Amino acid sequence: MRTVYRAPVAISQRWLEHNGCLDLATPFNFVNTADVIGGNSGSPVVGRKGPLVGIVFDGNLQSLVLDYTFTDRQARAVAVDSAAILEALRKVYTANWLLVELTGEK
Repeated sequence: MRTVYRAPVAISQRWLEHNGCLDLATPFNFVNTADVIGGNSGSPVVGRKGPLVGIVFDGNLQSLVLDYTFTDRQARAVAVDSAAILEALRKVYTANWLLVELTGEK
């Protein structure tokens, strides 16, 4: 299935060329209650057992006050899932050398 993108969404040519190659069952983003504030984009999200599970890239309006107080009732952070990063490296960027570096896979 090929998705059509229209303005105001801008998709890079590389992603357009590989549209349909990605496994759409792969989780791409997830919402969490991590205590993040502005400037934390790019921070790792680590699972309970220690593995990297994602990278923070956004938050909701309620997360803006977390530099003063934390609440997990409303504040949300949005992260890109590590599985999506690997999927993109494998199928969009064909960065096999980086996959080997990150996962040890051959």
